[in-house]
Amino acid sequence: MTTVTAGARGPRVVVALDFPEAGQALALAARLEPAQCRLKVGFELFTSAGPAVVEALVAKGFDVFLDLKFHDIPNTVASACTAAARLGVWMLNVHALGGAGMMRAAREAVDRAPRRPLLIAVTVLTSHSAAELGEIGIGAEPRSEVLRLARLAQGAGMDGVVCSAQEAGALRDICGPQFCLVTPGIRPAGSVAGDQQRILTPHAALAQGAHYLVIGRPITQAADPVAALTAINAEIGL
Repeated sequence: MTTVTAGARGPRVVVALDFPEAGQALALAARLEPAQCRLKVGFELFTSAGPAVVEALVAKGFDVFLDLKFHDIPNTVASACTAAARLGVWMLNVHALGGAGMMRAAREAVDRAPRRPLLIAVTVLTSHSAAELGEIGIGAEPRSEVLRLARLAQGAGMDGVVCSAQEAGALRDICGPQFCLVTPGIRPAGSVAGDQQRILTPHAALAQGAHYLVIGRPITQAADPVAALTAINAEIGL
């Protein structure tokens, strides 16, 4: 099983390439350096551009987080994870709400890959409030639900979870320092929160125990994305 320690090596910022087509994503990637950041490909870009954009980013030397949150029957998710691993991604995810059996099937599929990416599970989206969880039948507060799903994910063999930085400290205590914590909802001081509910600054997120910071709009929509990334790296001491 791939393991990430508390002293995660390499860039800590994962730039979310949330663009509608490959040209924009590749244009930004051409301005960035693999030594300064990793890159995330999510639903919008993958649906528009397909596996080719992932392969192009990997060929440029970037570690790519394929953020498709697989959630289906175990066999289907295992097959999807096998296909994702063939793309050479650094990390991919499934949704913890798919259950322990689904996550174990994903784990087995990834472990058979010649180059095994990190496999993490989504807990509760950082856009979800307690009221929204209640609307879908989850009565727990977001924090309690995150902790519950993280325990389930760790028991099923996941390398870590996606969580908000506000839960990172508690998860480090519960799951240990080698359990990888990937935190979206990161907003540098002065940034607009947008549709995110549970946010922290980059420095505060790392102080809470996050390993990797997923940051999109504060970088991709900045007047100078390279300068924005450089400033964030300076804030966190990289």
